[in-house]
Amino acid sequence: MTSANSCRAAAKHLRRNEFMALPVFVVGRYSADAAQAAGFTDVTSAGGDAKELAKLLKARFSARDRRLLYLAGEDRAADLAGEVAAQGVLMKTVVIYRAIKVTQFPSPARDAIAGREIDGVLHFSRRTAEAYLSCAIAAGILDRALAPFHYCLSPQVARPLMEAGATTVRISARPDKPAMMELVGTR
Repeated sequence: MTSANSCRAAAKHLRRNEFMALPVFVVGRYSADAAQAAGFTDVTSAGGDAKELAKLLKARFSARDRRLLYLAGEDRAADLAGEVAAQGVLMKTVVIYRAIKVTQFPSPARDAIAGREIDGVLHFSRRTAEAYLSCAIAAGILDRALAPFHYCLSPQVARPLMEAGATTVRISARPDKPAMMELVGTR
């Protein structure tokens, strides 16, 4: 799994008991914590991003007669199944959750951004950074939405913000929640 959302969705799935008995490989510490909280007991973290997870899976499962199940979101930043398929690892991708993109800020958020009351914004995915920008454009407050510090999980997450003109973008040293919290504390 490449996200904590997949872990939470698996925990609510009708066939969850079948999942819980399987070894789980996740992208990083945040996903590992979510998998354990969801009830998975055999959890291995790649300690990084989807590329690190692909390396781990290729090393562990290349030339083995095993099939892997990738419980994923509908929208994915990386093609994990494609990455491992090149090494002969068989993986079936199953969409287990879907995130619906909002089209406008809730009124309190819009008003706080418009009133320049926000000092910083946390961005954990490229998709949410893009949604943030879309909502700011729709509300006519893009200039004010770009003004706070933007704390981003990775360069990929930061890219749309920088392309839109944000100048106070900070990128986490590692793609995990603890590193993001450290980043916020160093401002």
